[in-house]
Amino acid sequence: MTDARKSSPGLRLALDYGPLIVFFAVNFLTPGPAIARIIAATGAFMAAMVAALILSWWKTRHIPPMLLVSGALVIVFGGLTIWFQDERFIKMKPTFVYGIFAATLGIGLATGRPLLQMLLESAYPGLTGEGWRKLTRNWALFFVFMAALNEVVWRTTSTDFWVGFKLWGAIPLTLIFAIANVPMLMRHGLQAGDAAATIPPQE
Repeated sequence: MTDARKSSPGLRLALDYGPLIVFFAVNFLTPGPAIARIIAATGAFMAAMVAALILSWWKTRHIPPMLLVSGALVIVFGGLTIWFQDERFIKMKPTFVYGIFAATLGIGLATGRPLLQMLLESAYPGLTGEGWRKLTRNWALFFVFMAALNEVVWRTTSTDFWVGFKLWGAIPLTLIFAIANVPMLMRHGLQAGDAAATIPPQE
């Protein structure tokens, strides 16, 4: 891939967070009961994810694995949500995303393959093999925790609370966890200038 085909930081942010912003905005702005808002937001979320996939391919001739997996699950579970008019499907989607990534990283640990590097598409120059193993272990456990937490939240709270949890709970938790790993990574060879790359896209 030439430099002209590499995604800029701004494009990466738009692809990773744009669809989520659309989801939250439509849910907030749509009038009516919670079910009407979540159905409208889900439809907008699906459209935004398709747009993100197309934009990624158009700009870079490449679709990041995490974006591809998340996009596919948004379309599947979003379609079920709209077809059955049942918000439970879109609420379950994060559980499947977290579960898939946890299982993928677990397989990588068991087989000694750097699957985390493939998912995040970051080389992390200088990071040692031990650093990769610890980072993979940490993220695998975090994804298991987030899958369980999402299940607890959507099954025991209202739709509005779950949407709020995604915005004010899941995103901050992910960012805090990523930042908390930086000291360990720097002890294992990550350069200070590459520390920002350790923050992954959202589900």
